[in-house]
Amino acid sequence: MEMSLGWLFLSAFTSATLLPGSSEVLLGAMAAQGHWGMASLLLWATLGNTLGSMTSWWLGWLATYKKKPEDFQGRGEQKALAWLKHHGHWCLLLAWTPVLGDGLCLLAGWLRLSFWRSLILIGLGKLLRYALVFLLASQIF
Repeated sequence: MEMSLGWLFLSAFTSATLLPGSSEVLLGAMAAQGHWGMASLLLWATLGNTLGSMTSWWLGWLATYKKKPEDFQGRGEQKALAWLKHHGHWCLLLAWTPVLGDGLCLLAGWLRLSFWRSLILIGLGKLLRYALVFLLASQIF
């Protein structure tokens, strides 16, 4: 299968959901090949990964119709909610982190944090991560 920007977008999108993905590996391989410019690779990887995370945000937003955040009584759940409420949107800069990032995006939607602020901060964190992957791949290979 030939690597393309479309496959990078799809890999990045699925990597940001609960589905398995390896967009960093694909981005690194494509950067090392040198067929695509940095801007194109970063654009498609960031766009796909951000939209995947916003899908989780949207699912969290929909979940409030079933159960409100204040309905959770568990100590761990209340601690996680309090941490996110305290730090607010800024936590979403960490949406790129494995496992934690999916939960942050889901909770952000569930807490009804602003769509636009969430989108911007999630996208910024993911762009910075992909830029680092690109730069490392370009230097190593």
